[in-house]
Amino acid sequence: MPELAISAEKVAFIIEKAREFDVKEEASDPDSGSNAADDDEIDVLDDTASDPVAGELTGFIRALNEDEQLDLVTLMWLGRGDGDVEEWDDLRARAIEARAEYKNPRRETVQYLLGEPMLGDLLADGMDELGIDWTDERTTPVA
Repeated sequence: MPELAISAEKVAFIIEKAREFDVKEEASDPDSGSNAADDDEIDVLDDTASDPVAGELTGFIRALNEDEQLDLVTLMWLGRGDGDVEEWDDLRARAIEARAEYKNPRRETVQYLLGEPMLGDLLADGMDELGIDWTDERTTPVA
C-alpha cells in the first residue's frame, strides 16, 4: 500500500467541500431581487463567481504542498479507474509528468481538480480503493 503524503483528514475535508461544489447549478433565477427566504433559499445552489464553497476549496487545495497535490490527482485518477492500487507508483509518476508541463503548477492543479465532475466521489472512491476509511475524519479545515 502506498503511503500518502496527504492526511485522510485533509482528503475528507476536500471530499465534503467538493461534493458541496458539485451540486451547484447555473443560476435558476438570474433576475431574482426578492427575499431569499421567500424563494426557499434555493439561490444558495447557484454557481456564481462569488461562491464561498469554491473559494474555500480553491484556497485549501492551493495551500497544500506539492506532494499533497500530487496525491490528490493520483487519488482522483485511482477513483476514476485510470489504474488500480498496484499501479499507484505509475499513476503518481504520470501526475508528476503532467504537473511539470504547467506554467503555474499550484494554480493549474487546482483548476484541473475542480474541473473534474464528481471530484468528491472520485476522491472517496480512490480512498476506498486504498482501504483508507476517511468517513470518520473531521470535516473542518486543518492547518
